[in-house]
Amino acid sequence: MNLKEALWSKQSDSNEYPSPSSSSRRDPESEAASTAATNVVGELVNSLNKQRIYREVTLALRTGLRDARAEFSFLRVRGLRFLLKSLRSIAQSDSSIILFSHTQSIPDLQVVPVLFEHSFKETEDDRVENLDHIFTVEPMKINSPSTDAEVALALRVLEGCCLLHPESTRLAHQHKAIPVLMNVLSTRGVLEQGACLDALISIMLDSSSNQMDFEACNGIEEVAELIRDKQVDENLRLKCGEFLLLLKGHVNGMERSPMATISDDLRRLLGEESASLIWAASQFGSTLDPDQRLTALHIQARRVLESLDLY
Repeated sequence: MNLKEALWSKQSDSNEYPSPSSSSRRDPESEAASTAATNVVGELVNSLNKQRIYREVTLALRTGLRDARAEFSFLRVRGLRFLLKSLRSIAQSDSSIILFSHTQSIPDLQVVPVLFEHSFKETEDDRVENLDHIFTVEPMKINSPSTDAEVALALRVLEGCCLLHPESTRLAHQHKAIPVLMNVLSTRGVLEQGACLDALISIMLDSSSNQMDFEACNGIEEVAELIRDKQVDENLRLKCGEFLLLLKGHVNGMERSPMATISDDLRRLLGEESASLIWAASQFGSTLDPDQRLTALHIQARRVLESLDLY
């Protein structure tokens, strides 16, 4: 079979490419038209690429949320793992983050409400209000309780949503996020408690309503009690130290913060030396790269813990 030669492979009648002198004499209107055509093609490619990313983001959310709404915990765990993996992928690209933010304005794609309606449901008071279902012929719909792994994953997903999409903190407030998470902190195991402290920081960033809820729930007292208890797992106590450092340095860093008395509370609960260490550590580190900041945070949390253990 003989294929036709591609148009762009044909040369001129003289079988030679145009000389530089001839190309320099091209019509300015032709050059303008060529530039315009190139811009149009670039815009088309960008538009198609944006549509592709949007389809990938929405498909990932629909797939994960479908399982996250399931009746059985093992299915919800699968959905939460998929959502967490998707959020980590979304975080690698600014364009994906913007598209994710757009999806969270669509009720069917909102992640935060699903977390509180399913995975965190068992952390709330879930008492049976009546026994009408016993006297009916219709079977009662039963959801399996949330496992430790499910709650921990849901907390990581919540943290990711709030960091990528600050408006998710408002959705969390609507579902009474602070009381729910404080209940997790006081009743669940070490795995969930550590994830809970990270999630608390993320939902309080730039959210006065959540900060006020934290104050109302005596949140600082709860965390201080954990860090002072030498019977508590050491890694969890270190996580509490990191939480207090972040709370003082970032959440409380803005003017007129709802937690304006945090310094006084820390002196009262942890003593002058530990409170001074937390204050001093919160004043530095903003010029460090992320890895250095994380290392510095670990070191400062260890120093806070050592200052407490001396007394």
